[in-house]
Amino acid sequence: MTSSFWSPVVGTLKPYVPGEQPRVANLVKLNTNENPYPPSPWVLKTLEAALRTGLERYPDPESTELRRTIAAHHGLQLGEVFVGNGSDEVLAHAFQAFFQQGLPLLMPDITYSFYAVYCGLYGIPAKTVPLREGLRLQVADLQEPSAEAVAGVVVANPNAPTGIGLPLSDIEQLLRQHPNRVVLVDEAYVDFGGQSAVPLIEHYPNLLVVHTLSKSRSLAGLRVGVAMGQRHLVEALERIKNSFNSYPLDKLAQVGAQAAYEDQAYFDRCRQAVIHSREGLSLQLEDLGFEVLPSQTNFIFARHPQRDAAALAAGLRERAVLVRHFRLPRIEQFLRISVGTPDQCQALVDAVRELLALPV
Repeated sequence: MTSSFWSPVVGTLKPYVPGEQPRVANLVKLNTNENPYPPSPWVLKTLEAALRTGLERYPDPESTELRRTIAAHHGLQLGEVFVGNGSDEVLAHAFQAFFQQGLPLLMPDITYSFYAVYCGLYGIPAKTVPLREGLRLQVADLQEPSAEAVAGVVVANPNAPTGIGLPLSDIEQLLRQHPNRVVLVDEAYVDFGGQSAVPLIEHYPNLLVVHTLSKSRSLAGLRVGVAMGQRHLVEALERIKNSFNSYPLDKLAQVGAQAAYEDQAYFDRCRQAVIHSREGLSLQLEDLGFEVLPSQTNFIFARHPQRDAAALAAGLRERAVLVRHFRLPRIEQFLRISVGTPDQCQALVDAVRELLALPV
């Protein structure tokens, strides 16, 4: 459908398609990489207290106490931390702040699909670099004859949907390849086994690192994202934010997110539980004949050489197990499976075993 009332850009957009959020009882939901464990009890207690007073007032537009907590957690200065309404909003501000030079933005061809959506929204040409064998990224492939010929670089590390991470040495190589362009490293899943680039911030003025509280801190429902970089990069994001929405985080999001950082012990227990379940699930699926890519995330990316991925996803859904299938070139035979609780993982394995017993 089109309309004469639309601005010209609207009809050209190819919007992001989020993972399904079905309203079905007793569904084993392993399709959107949410944490299978609830937020910290300290978070819930803090939110209950915050509900009692102050909701008639605007929240702190600068999220000062939350940013101070995040800065202390990572050994940064307050002015090196930016927060927004989920990492998707933070990423959108970054694309607008740093990549609108009319030059192509470099990114892998298989990665978080919202990057291409932002390019369409902001009129940024996208130049994709194919992943190599095993769906691995070689950072040398993200090198242009002239580093000035690109608007910048964006990589998810660990990558989504493959789950494969890059070592810090590769990130440093990427930063040196593009010294005069912003390199955005999206670390949505880094807490599940990746190497964070945050320690490199003091050495590289072109590095912007983006985090989310939706995954490892169990706060997908509060929508809190973080960007970290040297002050001049954060100031650019602040200028975009304050030209768009001065109050991106409400009071509950601010206090809940701060409490999540304060309960380090709970964070570590949940993170390790997910990692343990991931390794067990990977081994079980390999025993059933799947090829499972090495994962540093809270999901696995797997395919079965004798079974169609779309048919497997449909069969799992019939058995009340929901996983993500992408109908995209090169990965159409893979399933992305979020790591659930041990019981949820076992339900998945049992359903897969039942499907594989059926004739092809």
